[in-house]
Amino acid sequence: MEGQASISPDILARYAADAALEIAGVRAVSESSVPGRRGVRVTTDDGSVRVELHLAVDWGASIPELGRAVQARVGEYLLRMADVDPASVDVTVDEIAPRS
Repeated sequence: MEGQASISPDILARYAADAALEIAGVRAVSESSVPGRRGVRVTTDDGSVRVELHLAVDWGASIPELGRAVQARVGEYLLRMADVDPASVDVTVDEIAPRS
């Protein structure tokens, strides 16, 4: 049987959020004003997938190291779970948790 399957951007966004939350120092995916988006945006353009994540992080986390770790983990996760190799994974830190 021949055909084509595709995975919705909403599912890819869930995968990206799950992957980001696995990284030490990521406290949460920031809430978005768009219902159901949870601070993750996945866009597809001409077969290319781009991921944008908005995160809340722990106080004292090295933001450059955390950002690189999130980018790598999200890329690996999407490739393994959905056979999607994102063209870019952009990470924005919207919030740093208060010092405890």
